[in-house]
Amino acid sequence: QVQLVESGGGFVQPGGSLRLSCAASGSIFSIPRMSWYRQAPGKERELVAAISAGGSANYTDSVKGRFTISRDNAKNTMYLQMNGLKPEDTAVYYCNADVYLGSYYYAVPLSAWGQGTLVTVSS
Repeated sequence: QVQLVESGGGFVQPGGSLRLSCAASGSIFSIPRMSWYRQAPGKERELVAAISAGGSANYTDSVKGRFTISRDNAKNTMYLQMNGLKPEDTAVYYCNADVYLGSYYYAVPLSAWGQGTLVTVSS
């Protein structure tokens, strides 16, 4: 199987910045898509940003211009640079990856999730 390990969450004041990381490990053949989700208390989990293996990125409207998603394919690692943080950004952030395990000759598709990391934005 694949394991996703997240880091970078914490407490920041409004207007501050954080950088989240998600490292994938396992018998990975490819990761066509990686994404960040978040879930605030009492709210539905929402897609924040997604990025393809080629670097094409998409963002939910509420974070456009403030967040930047990126990935290092050599390290199987994804990042989320969060600037200009607002209290409404407070949530548990989850890493998600669409992964092919195995090899070119036998690849198994799998959707993997990280454990989540808490981001708190408050004065």
